[in-house]
Amino acid sequence: MKTWHIHIQGQVQGVGFRPYVFFMAKEYELKGWVNNTVDGVHIEFNAEERIATDFYHHLLSQAPVLAQITSHRIYETEEAFFDNFQIIHSESSGEPQLLLTPDFAICEACKSELHTHANRRRAYPFITCTHCGPRYSIITQLPYDRVRTSMKMFQMCEDCQTEYTNPSDRRYYAQTNSCPACSIQWCLSMDSRAIHHPSEIIREVVRLWKTGDIVAIKGIGGYLLTCDAGNEKAIQQLRKRKHRPSKPFAVMFPELSSLTDTLECRQREKEELCSHVSPIVLLDMKTTGDSAIASEAIAPALGQIGAMLPYTPLYELLLAEFAKPIIATSANISHSPIIFQDKKAMVELSPIAEAILSNDREIVAPQDDSVVKYTPFSGQKIIIRRSRGLAPTYINQELKLPAQSILAMGAMLKSTFSFLHQGNTYISQYVGDLEQYDTQLAYRNSIQHFFKLFRAKPAIILTDKHPAYPSTHYGEDLSADLGIALKATQHHLAHFGAILGEHHLLHTKEAILGVIWDGTGLGDDGHIWGGEFFKYQGYDFLPCHSFDYFDFILGDKMPKEPRISALSACWDVRGAEEVLVDKFSKTEWQIYTQLLAKENPLQTSSLGRIFDAVASLLGILDKQTFEGEAAMRLEAVASQYVKQNGLDFSSSYFREEAQDSRIPTKSLMTHIILDIKKGKSTAFIAAKFHFSLVKLIKIIANHLQIKKIAFSGGVFQNGLLVDLILHHLRSDFDLYFHQQLSPNDENISFGQLVCYQIEQHQKSVTYNMVESKG
Repeated sequence: MKTWHIHIQGQVQGVGFRPYVFFMAKEYELKGWVNNTVDGVHIEFNAEERIATDFYHHLLSQAPVLAQITSHRIYETEEAFFDNFQIIHSESSGEPQLLLTPDFAICEACKSELHTHANRRRAYPFITCTHCGPRYSIITQLPYDRVRTSMKMFQMCEDCQTEYTNPSDRRYYAQTNSCPACSIQWCLSMDSRAIHHPSEIIREVVRLWKTGDIVAIKGIGGYLLTCDAGNEKAIQQLRKRKHRPSKPFAVMFPELSSLTDTLECRQREKEELCSHVSPIVLLDMKTTGDSAIASEAIAPALGQIGAMLPYTPLYELLLAEFAKPIIATSANISHSPIIFQDKKAMVELSPIAEAILSNDREIVAPQDDSVVKYTPFSGQKIIIRRSRGLAPTYINQELKLPAQSILAMGAMLKSTFSFLHQGNTYISQYVGDLEQYDTQLAYRNSIQHFFKLFRAKPAIILTDKHPAYPSTHYGEDLSADLGIALKATQHHLAHFGAILGEHHLLHTKEAILGVIWDGTGLGDDGHIWGGEFFKYQGYDFLPCHSFDYFDFILGDKMPKEPRISALSACWDVRGAEEVLVDKFSKTEWQIYTQLLAKENPLQTSSLGRIFDAVASLLGILDKQTFEGEAAMRLEAVASQYVKQNGLDFSSSYFREEAQDSRIPTKSLMTHIILDIKKGKSTAFIAAKFHFSLVKLIKIIANHLQIKKIAFSGGVFQNGLLVDLILHHLRSDFDLYFHQQLSPNDENISFGQLVCYQIEQHQKSVTYNMVESKG
């Protein structure tokens, strides 16, 4: 009989791993212990070698469904003797080397208990177990235990304590355990009165929805603003109060059957909706039958709805009682971060909502809901927003990054940061656009929270090259305060690095073509890039093709008004004035054309602005109220054509022969205007434009004789474009799209980490070459 030690790392805390080990140890009749520490789960026990090996392999092969093991080992240790097998208290000393467990949606077992009359937790809105409930959003320190979460203040009643210490119970060592007898307190506040009784709260919220009122509700990651999704007047009132004139709202349906009555939902989308992440999933509206929602008020001109199912017991109770879908959108004023603090909610949400439903469990790490979509033809998954249920852990065992601590600051829009620590990569939840001070503050607080969790500070800081980004400024401040090095990475190389890292392509010997298309990123020449092709080989990036520059005028006004992009991209294009002049007042036309007649100091190659220009030329949208609106509407129009006519086209706006390094933007605009004048339909031109971009990729890849193509940048949130690429190119090329990350600027911080690693490899190769020559 020997003494053995097992060490398991990964997402193994907050997923019921210790109870699982306990049960397995009992089954094997072992004596010893299991505990959580700052570097994972440790197990020590006595056994013969054969039994120890069997036990070890059984643990790994049958691990809890929510666990993700990244490393493991077993070894013989100093002899010890044990009377039984037990779970011992976690050790919190030392520097944490753990993956952070995300928040989980309500599991089926808890949902069943919630609706069971005889169950003592019937209608209890904070029911959880080892398989579901909040994790990351309530953690204050590591390792994960109740005393290091915002559940610390809640003392378990005798019944809950019995469950917590009973090895045969589903709530054995469930750190979020509570019940009506030791309840998290909740309160519905309206004007000068407050309701505390649970059944009265449910009835009153439902009554408010039925009368067209707006209710703010505290969830896992923050407050949501809710109202009846079938009441157009209530939705328009919410838009007015939230200052959100046309950006789509998410809709929460009571159950899957009511969702599928209204929306098209394929099997993989159903699985996503019902998963432990339970994100918002973008789904097409059904074209037949009565709709339970005011779809045009919810998502104007898009034909898709962001749908989700109740992912907390509170939403489950409310929706079961209301029996209809509700709007469920982040509680904030547009462009500000989600509100999660109770006092702030009372002040800032009172002018928006008639009632505020709060509770006294503190949210430590605020998060929006995650958003995903599946492309219409191939079913390729695209993450639009990576947040609740997905962030902050990123698991990619084949990507080997250094053990040193590195903080990557990300960019400006759709901001995230990444923290590389002891070989683990953490990519923060979506924080938001750093244009607003409140979002900057939330971003800084999130970074400081990470420092506190891991009891560590970075050895180097990575930023975007844009000197005016708030993320860059904060990186500079931290660098100065901590006395550590600062390194800037070009925006589009970070995008390319992100897709290379996600598919562990850093060390490939073959050349890879990076197609990096987005709206804005400062180029190495001081202009605004966004329509770029790069070649990666031998740890080196080489710019090879880009869309021709056109003038970037009027600062932030240009991205907000697609008509300005159209005017600039079509400057000096024959026939453009006839199409564009009516989009401007006489004064605007005079001022803007005078600006374009001069030599402008700032140019752009942005494909995002080209999408805007085409949307305006086609009369789809001249002014947008949120980023990407014009491109989304252009995609929706093009999709209508493709659904009727298929993915194949006989002609393109780009010539077949090899392109010069500068792709002719004005030639593209010329041909689109010619089609407009020929009377071609808007849907046909929109679809042909999408196909032409695919044709362009093929022309350039063939010209460079590259067979591997990687895609990143916000343009690749476009599901139709992705489907066209897959349909026309996958038989001849190896194609790489983001799978765990969003293609938009959320991936910039991760890409900065990867680019830094590539640079270190490049220096190492150069050094070795010099040494060998010496």
